[in-house]
Amino acid sequence: MQLLRNPAPTEHQGSGKQPAHQHVYQQLRDRILFGDLAPGQAVTIQGLVDDLEAGMTPVREAIRRLTSDGALSMLGNRRVIVPELTESCIEQLDFMRQSLEPQLARLATVRIDERGVKALKAQDDALNTAISNGDIPGYLTHNYQFHAILYDIANAPILAATVDRLWLRFAPSLRVVCGRYGTLNLPDKHADLLVALRAGNEEAAGQAMAEDVHQGMLQIRASLEAASPAERFD
Repeated sequence: MQLLRNPAPTEHQGSGKQPAHQHVYQQLRDRILFGDLAPGQAVTIQGLVDDLEAGMTPVREAIRRLTSDGALSMLGNRRVIVPELTESCIEQLDFMRQSLEPQLARLATVRIDERGVKALKAQDDALNTAISNGDIPGYLTHNYQFHAILYDIANAPILAATVDRLWLRFAPSLRVVCGRYGTLNLPDKHADLLVALRAGNEEAAGQAMAEDVHQGMLQIRASLEAASPAERFD
């Protein structure tokens, strides 16, 4: 998974300047991943060009890539939209995440060192502060960063890339959950996961991750079910 919204390059990212098309892709991807573009919100391609202060070609390329990832859908009249989740989508995403992310947590358990634990703890501390302060953008960012760092440590790029595409599909709906319920009641099994990582307990780490994933998807489902007929995603 990619580490985002972090101005300081990591050892895995390098320090070179991104090509223009990659920079535009990253900007648009961040807006989807962190809910700046809400599910069901249609935007024009020209509007994205103006908003991102980019050329038409790199914006179209970014849209093409994100459409391929399932993060955007094309509409008529040169518009794109973040797809809305249905109950079937939530069930499939929950199944896929619980199949893959606990395994990444188990793989990370056998590779992690104290530096990795400290990096995760720092993200979790920032996450807890965001929850306490009702800071929705902070919660979304640090929650993603926690998982991204852990999955980077796992060193299973095929699994991590697949999971990252899944996050692009459900993460915009986390913003909806936060807006409906606030941050104080959001699920967080990171403390249990950190205990398991420090103990080198692979199965406990996998279990904590499975619970973290499932609780998050239950919150998204509850948000869908609580919506009025006019608000329902499907």
